This record gives sequence, C-alpha cells and structure tokens, in this order.
Amino acid sequence: MTASHHLHGHLIGQPGSRDQLNTPALIVDLDALRANIAAMAAFARAAGVALRPHAKTHKSADIARLQIAAGAAGLCCAKLGEAEALAAEGIGSILLTSPIVTPPAIERLIALNDRLPHLTVVADHPAAVAALATANTGRPIRVLVDIDPGIHRTGTASAQDAVALARQIADAPCLTYGGVQFYCGSQQHIATFAERRAAIADRTAYLQTVIAALTDAGLAPPVVTGGGTGTHRIDAELGVLTELQVGSYAFMDREYHDCDLGTSFATALMVDTRVISANRPGMATLDAGLKSFATEAGVPVFVAGAPDGGTYRFMGDEHGAVTVPAGATTPPLGTRLTAMTPHCDPTVNLHDAYHVVQGDTLVAIWPITARGRSA
Repeated sequence: MTASHHLHGHLIGQPGSRDQLNTPALIVDLDALRANIAAMAAFARAAGVALRPHAKTHKSADIARLQIAAGAAGLCCAKLGEAEALAAEGIGSILLTSPIVTPPAIERLIALNDRLPHLTVVADHPAAVAALATANTGRPIRVLVDIDPGIHRTGTASAQDAVALARQIADAPCLTYGGVQFYCGSQQHIATFAERRAAIADRTAYLQTVIAALTDAGLAPPVVTGGGTGTHRIDAELGVLTELQVGSYAFMDREYHDCDLGTSFATALMVDTRVISANRPGMATLDAGLKSFATEAGVPVFVAGAPDGGTYRFMGDEHGAVTVPAGATTPPLGTRLTAMTPHCDPTVNLHDAYHVVQGDTLVAIWPITARGRSA
C-alpha cells in the first residue's frame, strides 16, 4: 500500500473529495483517460494495425489492463524492471524495446521469458544475439531486429547489418526471429503535421529498403513495430508498420498539446498543487516544484485555479510559483491550482500513485506499479 493510500484511502467515493487531497497530488481524470484509450483503440482497428501501447508512459498495471481490455495486443516496456513489475501483475504480452546485453540482465530476461506467455525483445548487435543464444536453454526467446532510424541511439546501422542480424537470430536454436522495430523518436514532436509527415515519410522510405533486403534474404519481418503518439496517424496512412507503440496519447502533456496530431485527445494527467505563501502582490508560492514535475520540457501550464494569464515558475525542489498579470487577483492561501504536465513520462516516475478522479470525486488510488524500475 502506498503512502497515498494511507493519506487518502478514506476519501475514495466521497463527493468533493478531490479538494481534500494533500498536495502535490498526481491526478488522473478517469473519463478523459478512458476516452483517450477508446479513441486510439478505435483508430487502430479502423486502420488495420495492431496496438501495443508503451508502458513507459504510465508504468501502471491498472492502466495497462484498461488498454488491453480496449483491444491492445499487449504492452511495450522500455526497461526490464518495468516488464518484471507488470508481469507480476498479470500483464502477459510484453515487448522490451531496449536491448538487454549484460549477463545479470540476460539471466533475468530468461527467467521472465519462462513465466510470461508472450515476451519479445529487441537486439541490434551480433554480440548481444550471441549472448542471448548462449545463455538461453529453455523456451525460445522471440527477438526483433532494432533498426536505427537516424537517431543513432540504438539499432542496426544499415540494411546489410539488419539482414546479418536477422539471419543470426533465425539460425539460433533458442531464439525466434520475430521481425523489426523502427522507432522515430526525434520526429514525434515536430510541431506541424505537414513537416512531421514529410520527416516520417522519408524515414519510412529507408525502412522499406531494409524490409526489402530482409525479404530478398528470405527473412521478411512478420512484425514491423514502432511509431508513437506524434506520428500514429501518419504511420497508419503510410501502411508499413504493423504495430503502433503509442504511449502519451493516454495522458497527453504540454509537449503533445503543442503538436497537431490529426487526432484529438483530452488532458487526463495533471498535478494538483496549493498556494502555501501569498505575501507579495502578483505572485504566490505553491507546494509543487522540481520534485513534482519533470523539467526538461519547460514549465507546467495551469488548466484550473489560476487567473487568466497566470504562469508557473519553478522555485526549487519543493516549491513553484504562480505569477499573475498586472491587475489580476493573486490566488489566496490554500487555493488549489491544477497544472498540465510538461512531459508525462518522467513526471509520473516522480510520484508513487495516481489519484483517480471523476469530476471532483476521488474514485480510486492506483499505485505506479513500475515506478523507479529503470534497471
């Protein structure tokens, strides 16, 4: 049981209980979350593409179950620890999207593969494939070739390398060749739809050359997985990916609200904070600072409680501030303000639980199942 359960469990179901939460509190609007999940599931069905949402966004078994119930084929996890945490909560189909290479991690991976109905991993280097093939003596591990889309973070560097790696996987008795992964992360937040589409069309053309080389070698990929919230509509239109790894659509954050996605999703993730000091005109201090919001994507944006034109400013580890325009009333002591997160994924990892609300009523508290599981 999380600290949030101890603090707030007695409030569940009480009308108006959101206003009684100790702050800062990570908030999920249940109706908005369900609507976002349903909208993306309907989009994928209509497009004829499988949906495998990325759990790195929410790290939550409760949200994963909602996504699977809506039609998702399974979940993605960025890290082995995330996959272990979700598997322990009954999530049975997981794709690990980062390479696993060290002996201790491979040992954990093999143990996870033995107890999960459907586990898939990625690899981008012959030594990593050799290590997997040597260590695994049990049920075959399904492996995808990770292809570098130009980020130079992970992935094979050429079509020739992809073919060689796919052949190595296919020839290993304890491995199964499952296809390819192609994730264009740096294109997800290109602001305009037209520019984003042009960038993804260019990268997809490269992906098609890799697929053609694999096919010519008798290694046509059964699965082509990738994409994200920012490019989901473009990826589906281009028709090369067979599976979408969307994540942030479930919550939406300021980064994605600044983009034209071609699909409308609601803000479902927020942080409630309160005024704890209001001794200077035009500014009030809040109880949510660097420990409540991820900072690399700019400042939070107020969606409720602040006067028009009110802006957030970081004031340290524990504190933030709301600055109000000239002539506006500064929020008094104890006022609750609600802010949209700048970047949802790392913000979630700062908290231990979601406070799930419908209107102003707390209806559930969900633990962040894989919080901190970065190894």
